[in-house]
Amino acid sequence: MISRRTFLSGLGATIVVAASGAPTNRAHAATALHILSAPNCGCCHAWADLARARGYAVTIEDLTDPAAQKAARGVPGNLASCHTVEGDGYVFEGHVPFEAIEAVLRDRPDITGLAVPGMPMGSPGMGDDPNARFDVIAFGGSAGAGSVFYRAGTTRPFDV
Repeated sequence: MISRRTFLSGLGATIVVAASGAPTNRAHAATALHILSAPNCGCCHAWADLARARGYAVTIEDLTDPAAQKAARGVPGNLASCHTVEGDGYVFEGHVPFEAIEAVLRDRPDITGLAVPGMPMGSPGMGDDPNARFDVIAFGGSAGAGSVFYRAGTTRPFDV
């Protein structure tokens, strides 16, 4: 029989992990993310570090012909950013928040991927400010040329 003290001690450890910002659901830990990065780009590597901290298996390769490599993966030119990520059959362009990536990996929508065009300040890898406001655009498949999938920095980011 477990004692009240042991139960409360374990509960406290769980709360500390959740409060630390680390994900409590490691179901995506086996997901490999392959990052095509602009050479020597610090923010690309900062995004990769955040992905590793969330439990993703990350590999990085330098982009050699960014326009061609992004086009080959279905990224529209107007949605381009500094890095392109391939993961579990989807493409994530730029500083896409992990909550949006995890929703795609969980729900498997009929899209090619998600993009955060440019490099908005406060997005993951660009300061990682939870109050930063920017749109995450779905593209390809049912999203066509692009539609808002997620609104970062809002109280209801998936209500679009």
